[in-house]
Amino acid sequence: MFFTALKFIWFDKPKSIGALAGVVISVFLIGQQCGIFIFLTNAMSSLVKNNSEYIWVTDAKTTNVNALSALDIRIGKELESVPGVKKVSPIVIAGGSAKFENGQSSGITLIGSEAPYFYGGPWNLYKGSKETMLQQGAIIVDFFDKKALGEAVLGDYFEINGNKVYIAGQTKGVRGFGGPAYSFTTIERARSLTKFSKNKASAFLVQWDANVSKDFVIRNIERHVRGIKAWDSENFANQTILTVLKSSGIALSFGTLIIFALITGFVIIGLTLYSSAIDRIKDYGTLKAIGATNGYIRKLIMMQASIIAVIGFIIGYGLVTAFKNGIANAGTIFDYPFWLKATFLGITLFIALGGSLFAIRRITKLEPAQVFRG
Repeated sequence: MFFTALKFIWFDKPKSIGALAGVVISVFLIGQQCGIFIFLTNAMSSLVKNNSEYIWVTDAKTTNVNALSALDIRIGKELESVPGVKKVSPIVIAGGSAKFENGQSSGITLIGSEAPYFYGGPWNLYKGSKETMLQQGAIIVDFFDKKALGEAVLGDYFEINGNKVYIAGQTKGVRGFGGPAYSFTTIERARSLTKFSKNKASAFLVQWDANVSKDFVIRNIERHVRGIKAWDSENFANQTILTVLKSSGIALSFGTLIIFALITGFVIIGLTLYSSAIDRIKDYGTLKAIGATNGYIRKLIMMQASIIAVIGFIIGYGLVTAFKNGIANAGTIFDYPFWLKATFLGITLFIALGGSLFAIRRITKLEPAQVFRG
């Protein structure tokens, strides 16, 4: 049957190419939208996901790491006295206005962490080291934010809120969500540059004793310290994404585009295979006349659809990979998990086999005698 299906596909090349184009378009559009959605959700929670080895302690009402409320620094001392807590590290996240030598201005988000370990500090370091932040005026910015940062490069000076700083190092692929670029410095400098109170912190990162469970420490923290929320990092990342999606139209927008891609592929493939079946109606009629059952005809048409789906998926996924690699050069970096790749293939087969139902319905109703009349 496989070779018979290939002969049917090969015989009517224009319509086969049309159906193949429908699959390719659908795979590319779905892959493209899913990729951008993955990038955005990663950016929403990147601060938590890249500091997943800690328990996060925030204000009791906080559900979004991108909108932290300041906490009294004395809470850090309370946390250190909680059973199971090993170490507590405050971080400061504050915004400022940057002005560059070329006259360009932009917003900037400073993440300040404590020396010498800089827990919560820069990740994905590309040039320099965390220790370079100890130098006077030093900050670390992201390589891909060069354009937003006035084309400033390693070693260049600029101003944040009127104070001179310089680029002492670079990360690569550190992306925040919907706001100014993430930059890193010491907690003291972050406070000084942004006028952030010395008596406040944005959050506390808690390391716990290896002999007790994380959940045990989280319960202890919330029992002993009032006015705060202790988060498992994975839960905090997921809650951040959920909060942002609920308060924006991102999910609806991407969902609509993906549904549109599904409908587009379904209609293109369905109409193309239906038209091809009508053009080959005498061939199908002949098959039925010599004893082919409706079951055989259904399998034959579905085999054609499956072949087109697999070839279309390979081509479409190749284009999606090229798209992913292309935008990665501009800092939009993401990866498709294996389960999502399998889902792409499943959706492709669904579109193709679903579209083939138009042709199957027409051919299985065909009486062989109808083909040879007149």
